[in-house]
Amino acid sequence: MTVLKIVKNPATVLTTSAAEVKNFDEKLATLLDDMYETMTASDGVGIAAPQVNESIRAAVVEIGEEREILEIINPTIIEYSVDTTSDIEGCLSFPDLFGEVERSNGVRVEAQDRDGNLFEIEAYDYDARVLQHEIDHLNGVLFDSKMSRIVSAEEIAEMYAEEEEQ
Repeated sequence: MTVLKIVKNPATVLTTSAAEVKNFDEKLATLLDDMYETMTASDGVGIAAPQVNESIRAAVVEIGEEREILEIINPTIIEYSVDTTSDIEGCLSFPDLFGEVERSNGVRVEAQDRDGNLFEIEAYDYDARVLQHEIDHLNGVLFDSKMSRIVSAEEIAEMYAEEEEQ
Protein backbone atom coordinates (compact mmCIF):
# COMPACT_ATOMS: atom_id res chain seq x y z
CA MET A 1 0.00 0.00 0.00
CA THR A 2 1.06 3.55 -0.71
CA VAL A 3 0.55 6.79 1.19
CA LEU A 4 -0.86 9.23 -1.35
CA LYS A 5 -0.47 13.00 -1.43
CA ILE A 6 -3.46 14.77 0.10
CA VAL A 7 -4.87 17.60 -2.01
CA LYS A 8 -5.05 20.85 -0.04
CA ASN A 9 -7.64 23.57 -0.52
CA PRO A 10 -7.94 25.46 -2.83
CA ALA A 11 -8.16 22.86 -5.62
CA THR A 12 -10.80 22.34 -8.30
CA VAL A 13 -10.97 18.58 -7.64
CA LEU A 14 -12.24 19.37 -4.14
CA THR A 15 -15.10 21.59 -5.31
CA THR A 16 -16.30 19.47 -8.23
CA SER A 17 -18.95 16.77 -7.91
CA ALA A 18 -17.18 13.42 -8.31
CA ALA A 19 -18.05 10.89 -11.02
CA GLU A 20 -19.96 7.69 -10.31
CA VAL A 21 -17.79 4.58 -10.05
CA LYS A 22 -18.66 2.12 -12.81
CA ASN A 23 -15.67 -0.22 -12.76
CA PHE A 24 -15.24 -2.33 -9.64
CA ASP A 25 -11.81 -3.60 -10.52
CA GLU A 26 -8.28 -4.01 -9.16
CA LYS A 27 -7.55 -0.33 -9.80
CA LEU A 28 -10.42 0.64 -7.47
CA ALA A 29 -9.31 -1.90 -4.85
CA THR A 30 -5.76 -0.52 -4.92
CA LEU A 31 -7.05 3.05 -4.61
CA LEU A 32 -9.22 2.11 -1.61
CA ASP A 33 -6.26 0.37 0.07
CA ASP A 34 -4.04 3.40 -0.58
CA MET A 35 -6.74 5.77 0.71
CA TYR A 36 -6.93 3.78 3.94
CA GLU A 37 -3.14 3.90 4.30
CA THR A 38 -3.15 7.66 3.62
CA MET A 39 -5.96 8.28 6.10
CA THR A 40 -4.27 6.39 8.92
CA ALA A 41 -0.85 7.93 8.19
CA SER A 42 -2.52 11.35 8.49
CA ASP A 43 -4.45 10.53 11.70
CA GLY A 44 -7.73 10.98 9.86
CA VAL A 45 -11.07 9.24 10.45
CA GLY A 46 -12.28 9.59 6.88
CA ILE A 47 -10.97 10.37 3.42
CA ALA A 48 -12.71 10.87 0.08
CA ALA A 49 -11.19 10.06 -3.31
CA PRO A 50 -11.10 13.72 -4.42
CA GLN A 51 -8.75 14.38 -1.48
CA VAL A 52 -6.18 12.16 -3.20
CA ASN A 53 -6.86 13.75 -6.61
CA GLU A 54 -9.28 11.07 -7.87
CA SER A 55 -12.63 12.58 -8.82
CA ILE A 56 -14.72 9.46 -8.20
CA ARG A 57 -17.47 8.72 -5.66
CA ALA A 58 -15.49 6.65 -3.18
CA ALA A 59 -14.57 7.21 0.46
CA VAL A 60 -13.09 5.33 3.39
CA VAL A 61 -14.21 6.01 6.97
CA GLU A 62 -13.66 4.59 10.44
CA ILE A 63 -16.95 3.97 12.28
CA GLY A 64 -18.28 2.26 15.37
CA GLU A 65 -16.76 1.73 18.78
CA GLU A 66 -14.15 -0.58 17.27
CA ARG A 67 -13.32 2.03 14.60
CA GLU A 68 -14.04 -0.45 11.82
CA ILE A 69 -13.13 0.48 8.27
CA LEU A 70 -16.06 1.14 5.97
CA GLU A 71 -15.59 1.69 2.25
CA ILE A 72 -18.45 3.52 0.57
CA ILE A 73 -18.67 3.72 -3.21
CA ASN A 74 -21.38 5.77 -4.93
CA PRO A 75 -22.96 6.65 -1.57
CA THR A 76 -26.23 8.50 -1.21
CA ILE A 77 -27.76 9.71 2.02
CA ILE A 78 -31.33 8.45 1.74
CA GLU A 79 -32.53 9.67 5.13
CA TYR A 80 -31.47 12.37 7.59
CA SER A 81 -32.66 12.65 11.18
CA VAL A 82 -34.55 15.83 12.02
CA ASP A 83 -32.44 16.53 15.10
CA THR A 84 -29.07 18.20 14.57
CA THR A 85 -25.98 19.03 16.60
CA SER A 86 -23.23 21.57 16.12
CA ASP A 87 -19.74 20.20 16.75
CA ILE A 88 -16.12 20.82 15.83
CA GLU A 89 -14.75 19.39 12.60
CA GLY A 90 -11.44 19.42 10.81
CA CYS A 91 -10.38 18.18 7.39
CA LEU A 92 -7.21 16.67 5.94
CA SER A 93 -7.47 19.10 3.01
CA PHE A 94 -7.52 22.10 5.39
CA PRO A 95 -4.47 21.76 7.65
CA ASP A 96 -4.87 23.65 10.93
CA LEU A 97 -8.47 24.76 10.25
CA PHE A 98 -11.20 23.70 12.64
CA GLY A 99 -14.76 24.94 12.83
CA GLU A 100 -18.22 24.33 14.20
CA VAL A 101 -20.54 22.59 11.75
CA GLU A 102 -24.19 21.70 12.28
CA ARG A 103 -25.17 18.26 10.98
CA SER A 104 -27.93 15.71 11.37
CA ASN A 105 -27.50 13.35 14.33
CA GLY A 106 -28.43 10.34 12.23
CA VAL A 107 -28.28 9.25 8.59
CA ARG A 108 -29.14 6.24 6.50
CA VAL A 109 -26.74 5.74 3.62
CA GLU A 110 -27.03 3.53 0.57
CA ALA A 111 -23.71 2.63 -1.06
CA GLN A 112 -21.75 -0.08 -2.79
CA ASP A 113 -18.76 -2.02 -1.51
CA ARG A 114 -15.53 -2.55 -3.45
CA ASP A 115 -17.14 -5.47 -5.34
CA GLY A 116 -20.17 -3.42 -6.39
CA ASN A 117 -22.60 -5.00 -3.89
CA LEU A 118 -25.30 -2.61 -2.69
CA PHE A 119 -25.76 -2.11 1.07
CA GLU A 120 -27.37 0.27 3.54
CA ILE A 121 -26.00 1.52 6.83
CA GLU A 122 -27.52 3.62 9.59
CA ALA A 123 -25.16 5.82 11.57
CA TYR A 124 -25.65 8.13 14.52
CA ASP A 125 -23.80 10.92 16.29
CA TYR A 126 -20.06 10.99 15.49
CA ASP A 127 -20.30 8.28 12.82
CA ALA A 128 -23.16 10.15 11.10
CA ARG A 129 -21.05 13.32 11.15
CA VAL A 130 -18.07 11.56 9.53
CA LEU A 131 -20.25 10.04 6.80
CA GLN A 132 -21.91 13.39 6.03
CA HIS A 133 -18.51 15.13 5.87
CA GLU A 134 -17.06 12.57 3.42
CA ILE A 135 -20.18 12.39 1.24
CA ASP A 136 -20.11 16.20 1.08
CA HIS A 137 -16.60 15.87 -0.38
CA LEU A 138 -17.97 13.63 -3.14
CA ASN A 139 -20.53 16.32 -3.94
CA GLY A 140 -17.88 19.05 -4.10
CA VAL A 141 -19.03 20.59 -0.81
CA LEU A 142 -16.33 21.53 1.70
CA PHE A 143 -16.78 21.85 5.44
CA ASP A 144 -15.60 25.46 5.52
CA SER A 145 -18.76 26.42 3.60
CA LYS A 146 -20.86 24.94 6.43
CA MET A 147 -18.92 26.34 9.39
CA SER A 148 -20.77 28.64 11.76
CA ARG A 149 -17.46 29.77 13.27
CA ILE A 150 -13.75 29.02 13.21
CA VAL A 151 -12.39 27.26 16.29
CA SER A 152 -8.86 28.29 17.29
CA ALA A 153 -6.02 25.90 18.07
CA GLU A 154 -6.09 27.25 21.63
CA GLU A 155 -9.77 26.28 22.01
CA ILE A 156 -8.98 22.79 20.71
CA ALA A 157 -6.09 22.42 23.18
CA GLU A 158 -8.29 23.59 26.07
CA MET A 159 -11.02 21.17 25.05
CA TYR A 160 -8.60 18.20 25.06
CA ALA A 161 -7.11 19.32 28.39
CA GLU A 162 -10.60 19.42 29.94
CA GLU A 163 -11.40 15.94 28.58
CA GLU A 164 -8.19 14.50 30.07
CA GLU A 165 -9.02 15.98 33.48
CA GLN A 166 -12.39 14.21 33.56
